[in-house]
Amino acid sequence: MNQRPQQRPTTTPAARPATTTPPDVARLAEELTSVMSELLVVVEQETELVRAGKVREGMRLEAQKSELSRRYMMAVEHLKSMQKMLSQTEPELLATLRRHHETFRAMLQVNLTVLATAHAVSEGIVRGVNAEVQRRNIPNTYTAAGRRAVPGPRNMTPIAVSRSL
Repeated sequence: MNQRPQQRPTTTPAARPATTTPPDVARLAEELTSVMSELLVVVEQETELVRAGKVREGMRLEAQKSELSRRYMMAVEHLKSMQKMLSQTEPELLATLRRHHETFRAMLQVNLTVLATAHAVSEGIVRGVNAEVQRRNIPNTYTAAGRRAVPGPRNMTPIAVSRSL
C-alpha cells in the first residue's frame, strides 16, 4: 500500500467581489452622473434635430447614443449592487442621484415623444403616397348595375420603401 498521506484536492474559494468602500461608491455615483449628463446632451441634440426635421443628422448621433447608453446601463447595474451601502453611508448622494435620474427620465420621455411623432408623421406620408398610387393603378370599371366595381387583389400593386435615408 501507499505510505504517503493522501492529499485532498484543493479547491479555491469562489472569487468574491472586491470590498467596496465609500470613496468607490462616490466615484461610481459621480461616473453615473457624468454618463447621464453626457447622454442628456446627445438626447437633447437628437430631439432638436428631429423636431427641426433633420432626421438624417439626428441618426448620426446613434453610435454615440448607443455607447453612452451601454455605459449608463453598466453603471446603473453596478450601483444597484451597492445600493445598500450607498443608502447607509451616503444617503444625500443617493437622493441627489435619484433627483438627477428623474430629470434624465423626463428628458428621455420628451425624446421618445418627438421620435414617435416623427415616426407617425412619416408613416402617414407613406400611407398617403400608397393610397394615391393605388388609386391611380385601379381601373375604373362598373358592374352591370352601374355601380363601381371593387378592384381585385391583382390590381393592387405594393410600393417599395427604402428604410435607409
